[in-house]
Amino acid sequence: MKTVAALSLLAGSALAFAPQQAGKSSSAVSASFEDALGVQPPLGFWDPLNILENADEERFNRLRYVEIKHGRIAMLAVLGHIHTAFGARVPGNIDMSGTSFASIKTGIAGLSDIPQAGLIQIVAFIGFLEVFIMKDKGAGEFPGDLRNGIFTWKGTEEELMQKRAIELNNGRAAQMGILGLMVHEQLTGEPYVLNALCGVPSGFNAGL
Repeated sequence: MKTVAALSLLAGSALAFAPQQAGKSSSAVSASFEDALGVQPPLGFWDPLNILENADEERFNRLRYVEIKHGRIAMLAVLGHIHTAFGARVPGNIDMSGTSFASIKTGIAGLSDIPQAGLIQIVAFIGFLEVFIMKDKGAGEFPGDLRNGIFTWKGTEEELMQKRAIELNNGRAAQMGILGLMVHEQLTGEPYVLNALCGVPSGFNAGL
């Protein structure tokens, strides 16, 4: 489980620096995406694995959709990690046998604390969202736009492009961030290495 999770995040991070297309998907073949949204200093266009070599617009949009999705999940993961690391917990118990939410560790270590039925419910809920709710039905304006025509964003074209770029880059940073937290938790038991280097260790999962 730990290896699969780490590899999944690593794969998401590898895709994180592919550029962003500004418009809707098209069947027209495009050999270059150097001017797409998301291409910026200091790296510029960066595709070290040549994922976009000979890629058409449809392929590009599929990769962009996956990148945005992984970025959103990673942002939630980092926020949840930090939120629970400083002690925030839902009150009450997670099961009928009296396992409290407060007793569950943060990070990868928490997987062994959650009852099996709880893990099944989490996976089932994520699957439900993936299959029925969080779907791009083709009515959005760009890859990862899950509004599906239900409502419109407000602002000028420049403002909307800036907001998309902000989300894209925050997602990229979060993918690297959650991967770093996971790796350092496994290596030393202290994911917040900067705290430790500054002489103020986080006390990660202390007392749990």
